[in-house]
Amino acid sequence: MPDVRLPSDARGVVAAASARDCELACIGECSCTAYSYNGSCWLWHGGLVNLQDMSTSSSTGTGGGSGTILIRLAASEFTSPGHTKTLIIALVAVAAAVAAVTVAVLVSVFVLRRRRLKAQRRVVEGSLMPFTYRDMQSVTNNFSDKLGGGSFGSVFKGSLPDATATLVAVKKLEGVRQGEKQFRAEVSTIGTIQHVNLIRLLGFCSEGTRRLLVYEHMPNGSLDRHLFSSGPGPGHGVLSWETRYQIALGVARGLDYLHDKCRDCIIHCDIKPENILLDDAFAVKVADFGLAKLMGRDISRVLTTMRGTVGYLAPEWITGTAITAKADVFSYGMLLFEIVSGRRNVEQRPDGTVDFFPSAAASRLLDGDVKSTVDRRLDGDAEVGEVERACKVACWCVQDEEGARPSMGTVVQALEGLVDVGMPPVPRMLKVLGDPANYVKFFSGLPST
Repeated sequence: MPDVRLPSDARGVVAAASARDCELACIGECSCTAYSYNGSCWLWHGGLVNLQDMSTSSSTGTGGGSGTILIRLAASEFTSPGHTKTLIIALVAVAAAVAAVTVAVLVSVFVLRRRRLKAQRRVVEGSLMPFTYRDMQSVTNNFSDKLGGGSFGSVFKGSLPDATATLVAVKKLEGVRQGEKQFRAEVSTIGTIQHVNLIRLLGFCSEGTRRLLVYEHMPNGSLDRHLFSSGPGPGHGVLSWETRYQIALGVARGLDYLHDKCRDCIIHCDIKPENILLDDAFAVKVADFGLAKLMGRDISRVLTTMRGTVGYLAPEWITGTAITAKADVFSYGMLLFEIVSGRRNVEQRPDGTVDFFPSAAASRLLDGDVKSTVDRRLDGDAEVGEVERACKVACWCVQDEEGARPSMGTVVQALEGLVDVGMPPVPRMLKVLGDPANYVKFFSGLPST
């Protein structure tokens, strides 16, 4: 340390002819802590007290005068250039290793999270894809392609962001209370089962008050478009008899599965052409389970509020008695009449009166004139045996007493030709409703729920 006031407790002058001799003298004594050479050699032992930097002070101080003092340090206190370089390299290596480990951990977390999200979104039996509302906006291009709608809300076309851009139909439920009710009904029924003739629920969105359901897309839309429309454009072609018969069989198989093959009996409660969807090969998918009712296998019937659509409602709905799966059987019978005829069961004549087709079909069946029940647009191109079988099954399904109606399993066997179908009696209700005045009186106060 140059230009300092030297401590006053120096041991004394040691004989030394040079600074080097003074240094060796200090090194030779283990207790020497510092030395100074200025013509004379001064040695210090122990602590150095009262050092003062004279370069910044005008005071000359007191004690041993000023000069340069050299403090003795242990070899371990010296840092050589090589040691410093090694230390820097080590620190850089450690920092690089820490950075590499951090990056590896972050990448691993990202990959695992992505895999977990993919696993959560993979549709497997008994599970559904969860979506955010932002996902739904992206999937549907901000709900730009509307496929249809009704009292429940609207349905939009979309595509999933997967490798094949799977097409989907997104049902956007409206009305907080009704939407929540329908949402829970559909998720708890169709969300837990899979069958070739039941629409497949792929996922859902439940965010705040928003409720959306994601289904597989059916390119050919609903059955009513093909049965009752005759104008130009896609979806307006006349269905062949063979296609109609396969549709009737597909609906029956789907309902049979719901009624007897699931863990719980599921009553659809709203079978009608609008709820029968068709894929690109016109294979049937029973859809819209918003009104469905679950019934345990240990319960024979369930009392519930009236639900369904006027014209397809079983008598027990109207009388307010408890229902069974036979309520669906009745609705299926009414649907089957429409599949055969290609027209609505109820049509208004030019004079304002009502034409109730099922009554006419039952009478023609008894008269042996089933050909006249077939859609006129087919020009008689229908297999008469299948037409007769379909009309018989339809009449059995709409019997007044639910006990007289067949199960859907029996309906499937009958349509497949595995069991003989006897001539059914004309239901009392069909006889009554065959009178247009009675039809108006009977249905004039019933809501379409």
